[in-house]
Amino acid sequence: MPRIIEYPIALETLEKRGFVCNYFNGGAFGFPKGVDVTILGWIATDDPTIRPQLRSHIRIIPPPAEENMAGGAMIASDLELPGPAWIMPLSHWAFELDFGSKKWLPELIQSIDIDPQLLASRSDASHIEFEGAERTTLMRFVQKLLEQLTLSDFMLAFPPHPILCTIHHHKQLWWVSPDETLIRKISGNTPI
Repeated sequence: MPRIIEYPIALETLEKRGFVCNYFNGGAFGFPKGVDVTILGWIATDDPTIRPQLRSHIRIIPPPAEENMAGGAMIASDLELPGPAWIMPLSHWAFELDFGSKKWLPELIQSIDIDPQLLASRSDASHIEFEGAERTTLMRFVQKLLEQLTLSDFMLAFPPHPILCTIHHHKQLWWVSPDETLIRKISGNTPI
């Protein structure tokens, strides 16, 4: 069953692996300044808000785009990113469950057998951990985030691996890693 990883433990784990937290108590992680990263974006439709310098890094995913992106992320994780996966809001749970995604997120959290009240008062981005055997549950969770997010973004991390994936509210997945080979392998799993 998915479980909550307390924020201080998750933060320490990710920092030891070379990630940097860009938002106090939040889930907006990245890589240190000066580290060259490779980017891959999977998007549902053309988005004029995407910066011109990123356009060569995007792939438009055919419908049903949210399902195809979530499925592609799980294929990529099965093949290239074994081990647990962590999901967290870029901001914090108190915001998400009181303002950002109040109408539908509690039900989604409940669907993975976690009481949303355990997260509702947290002004941090404690992580929800999905073990490798829970990829189907994770896929449904990611798909629902892609379908429902309208204001906020979430982060998908694979703690043993130097890669992050932003689940963007424009129905997009943005992969970033200093390991160009890893991004190339994930790009090979682009859902089409």
